[in-house]
Amino acid sequence: MKHFTHKMIIVLLLLCGTVFLSTAEASRIKELAQIEGVRSNQLIGYGLVVGLNGTGDSSSTQFTVQSLVSMMERLGVTVDPDTVKVDNVAAVVVTAELPAFARAGNTIDVSVSSVGDAENLAGGTLLMTPLKGADGKYYAVAQGSMVVGSLAFGGKAAKVQKNHPTSGRIPDGALVEREVPFVFGEHNQLNYRLKDSDFTTVSRMSQAVNAHFGSQVAQALDAGQMQVTIPKTYQDQVVAFVSELERLEVTPDTLARIVVNEKTGTIVMGEGVRISTVAVSHGNLNLVISERTNVSQPNAFAEGETVATPETDIGVVEEAGNLVVLNQGVSIGDVATALNAIGATPRDLIAIFQAIKAAGALYADLVVL
Repeated sequence: MKHFTHKMIIVLLLLCGTVFLSTAEASRIKELAQIEGVRSNQLIGYGLVVGLNGTGDSSSTQFTVQSLVSMMERLGVTVDPDTVKVDNVAAVVVTAELPAFARAGNTIDVSVSSVGDAENLAGGTLLMTPLKGADGKYYAVAQGSMVVGSLAFGGKAAKVQKNHPTSGRIPDGALVEREVPFVFGEHNQLNYRLKDSDFTTVSRMSQAVNAHFGSQVAQALDAGQMQVTIPKTYQDQVVAFVSELERLEVTPDTLARIVVNEKTGTIVMGEGVRISTVAVSHGNLNLVISERTNVSQPNAFAEGETVATPETDIGVVEEAGNLVVLNQGVSIGDVATALNAIGATPRDLIAIFQAIKAAGALYADLVVL
């Protein structure tokens, strides 16, 4: 009886582990796709940052001088451009992202970057800067004190700098003045665009939606689009319908891919990477060259000249090549274990994977950055 109980406990634990594993691999639809038309919009503007401690643009930056003079004239102050000094002023470009469904009166974050030769924007204040979209219309106005997460100190002989002092952010620094015209739920259909197009993923999404709502409300149009018809029971509750739909979990399908970065030696391999039977030999050739100079000089009070003779030692060390056979269909864990067994470094692995791909034995996309 005890033996049977132990078996039942083991089976239950395995089933629970399988359920937890499948849940961990699944993703919600809101992470995989987004509704067509529901997106953010980029904004840009040109402005001035004032209050700098002598680290602003120099007088040779003509557009900063012109901008400052124009601003002063709009404020009713007449100045001579030839006498203006802009050490405490910097011309900047202000960028922001207007989120979907942003309403007039909402605040958004802005990024500020210098466009002149200013050295440091720390302690500066951005003056009122209108921000416009791609259609040329103004949607927000930015203003406020900047947050520059960097430092730069030094003198004529040395300088210490951390991060970039010529750019910063203003949290909630822009006030939305115009709304992007968009009517949500105007029609009885919603189009979901997948962030990563895949036929298997969009098919699983449509199946999950139909199974949850009990009718054929979702249809996969292509690898990157799913069309959903709003049921009659949700015609007046579109927001609740979208919220319930986007909480559904789907296991996405991914391509077998190996991404390598030769500059940093970084290798990222997907789970579905497979190889055919192939033999890999690994060995390094080390060339060591050392130079020294032998100096021979005469004794004291003796006639003669000092002679310098250069000598060069060249040594070649070739490590023994290790041959490892990788069987067909092995998993990525087996590949990593086998290649680590022959002492392959990350940069060696990059060359090995490139050679396996050239041999036609790698069943995955090899992306080299």
